[in-house]
Amino acid sequence: MSADAKPTNVTILARKATSPGHVVYRAFVKETVVLNLETGKYHGLNPTAGRMLEAIEQAPTVGDAARRIAEHFDRSLDEVESDLCNLCRDLLGRGLIELADPEQS
Repeated sequence: MSADAKPTNVTILARKATSPGHVVYRAFVKETVVLNLETGKYHGLNPTAGRMLEAIEQAPTVGDAARRIAEHFDRSLDEVESDLCNLCRDLLGRGLIELADPEQS
């Protein structure tokens, strides 16, 4: 799924999120720093967004990550799904993640 597309929450939740090869990131105590090697731009994520990035990359789908996060932090699934989808749209727009069918990953 390209960065130009505006995916719906349903589409995002059914997809696998990965960082492309030109993106590297490192988590620190107060933020996660993400570098897009193609553009040379650094992006700072707060600790919550940094943990969400790690969770979506580790889970089979964004929806699976949402369920795990909601359970772990005792938050409503609807709230976590909405927050994750918004984060994914932002990261996708910056070229920091890609979304694919889980079978293709």
